[in-house]
Amino acid sequence: MKPTVLPLLILSATLAMSNTAKAELKVGDKAPEITGVADTGQSISFAGVYSKQAYTLVYFYPKADTPGCTAQGCSLRDGYEALTSKGVAVIGVSHDTVAAQKAFKDKYHLPFTLIADTDGSVMNAFGVTTYLGGMAHRQAYLIKGGKIIYTDYKGTTSKQAEAILGVLAAEKG
Repeated sequence: MKPTVLPLLILSATLAMSNTAKAELKVGDKAPEITGVADTGQSISFAGVYSKQAYTLVYFYPKADTPGCTAQGCSLRDGYEALTSKGVAVIGVSHDTVAAQKAFKDKYHLPFTLIADTDGSVMNAFGVTTYLGGMAHRQAYLIKGGKIIYTDYKGTTSKQAEAILGVLAAEKG
């Protein structure tokens, strides 16, 4: 086999094994009214969060306590006061267990809810694609009035809070 063919076969097999769930949500779509398990072990109703806040940011990340996921979480932690002053509730979601989410939250002093989506139901409801093993692709959705008003399919890492604050400033524009 030629040396260039093998890497292409491996890439094709890896892409074929990733879960594409249903189509990603788009701006204007209704936000899923699903329930998830928080880092506290309690059930959280996403619809309940949407109804209590002006905005809800639901962001998906592959794995707690990894470099990119830590940068994203810490960006939101550092921008949390500015976000909450604009009425934004923040919810992070990954395939990690409740214990892993709690440890991640405690280690980095994350002031928002983390969802342990071990069965992938929240990821599936949002149409988030996953890597082999169930880890989410990095994505973010900003919700207002139960509708998606902004999507970030690449999940801005160290600039996630800045990106959301920019969207809010443009909306008020």
